[in-house]
Amino acid sequence: MQNGAHGVAKEQPRVTLYIILTTAFLSLCFLLSLSSSYHSSPPYTGSNGIRPDPRLFPSSSKIAADTSPPSIAYLISGSSGDSRRILRLLFAAYHPRNRYLLHLDSLATQSERNRLALTVGDVPIFRAARNVDVVGRPDFAYRRGSSPMASTLHGASILLRLSGAWDWFVDLSVDEYPLVTQDELLHILSHLPKDLNFVNHTSYIGWKESRRLKPVIVDPGLYLVEKTDMFFASQKRELPKAFKLFSGPSFSILSRSFIEHCVLGTDNFPRTLLMYLSNTPASLSNYFPTILCNSNLFKKTIINNNLLYQASNDTSKERRHQLDPKEFTEMVESGAAFARVSTFDDAVLDRIDHELLGRAHGEVVSGGWCLGDSGDNRSLCSVWGDSGILRPGSGSERLERLIVELLSNDWFRLHQCISE
Repeated sequence: MQNGAHGVAKEQPRVTLYIILTTAFLSLCFLLSLSSSYHSSPPYTGSNGIRPDPRLFPSSSKIAADTSPPSIAYLISGSSGDSRRILRLLFAAYHPRNRYLLHLDSLATQSERNRLALTVGDVPIFRAARNVDVVGRPDFAYRRGSSPMASTLHGASILLRLSGAWDWFVDLSVDEYPLVTQDELLHILSHLPKDLNFVNHTSYIGWKESRRLKPVIVDPGLYLVEKTDMFFASQKRELPKAFKLFSGPSFSILSRSFIEHCVLGTDNFPRTLLMYLSNTPASLSNYFPTILCNSNLFKKTIINNNLLYQASNDTSKERRHQLDPKEFTEMVESGAAFARVSTFDDAVLDRIDHELLGRAHGEVVSGGWCLGDSGDNRSLCSVWGDSGILRPGSGSERLERLIVELLSNDWFRLHQCISE
């Protein structure tokens, strides 16, 4: 009798673990089915199939298709109360050639989401370029768990459906901000192969093994509407032996061909890894680096730098503060295209707008497509022309120095997917 009771108690953890894994698997499959079914019931509002203003994309443009500037697809995400920061980020990173998908997660109210869509629709250049959309049926994303990964893939799949013209994908949160204009960024990217992926990565796991990879969780963001605590199982699992795990910051700049590989490709590894990471506390930081470094097709396209500046003392718990002159200079001279600004106050963003982007309050960053008169009271970008004309400034020189450093002396090949 005692032996039987002991056997039942021994089997109980296995049954619990089986239930946890099965629930998470079915929840993630359901979420992914939503991303593949939006065509019949669009979760976004915006373009409505109307062609953009021909002045921005003249058919008789002298710029040949193969030499025209590239395009970036931006997924800009925030939560409740972040509408103002999303709009500021959109204005700072805007260019008519790019594509933008704005996502307020399910913690935001539908009225907040509707106001965001109406505000976007009231901006003349957004209406003319038809390149800004707002997610109408939001995802819920915890900072930890697999819901951020599912939300990013959902946004990427929508952007693939919305346009076949973009070349790179950038997942921006309201905690990031550009340090160069889009004219400057597109100018530099136009000289690079379009299959490059800018992703910080390492195979050194260290303390993350016990805290972020071995624990088994169920992310309630996959199947619940309201925010609840993450569910942790009592057991831990071993690290995989069928592939090598790589990790890095969630911010990256990914090629369209790689995003298509993850979302639409016939190789099953992206889906296998998706299922594995669905029960992992830190999924997004492992997903893209692991696919890249385990793929013979893509591991030679990765550059171990995501072009993002992050202050050495930046922590999620630190209060917002002003940068001293030395810190600001260090950020600028880094040559990075973006910065993590979660701890910066509005005064720092105002300085970035004024000194680096040349952006006035409530206006988009001007570029070669802006034809307004500087002596006029109206914005330079209230009159527009060919979006293929770029006007890079000093930011392109800083970014160029960084790119040259990364590509010189075979540095990037020596730092690709190193097993440590």
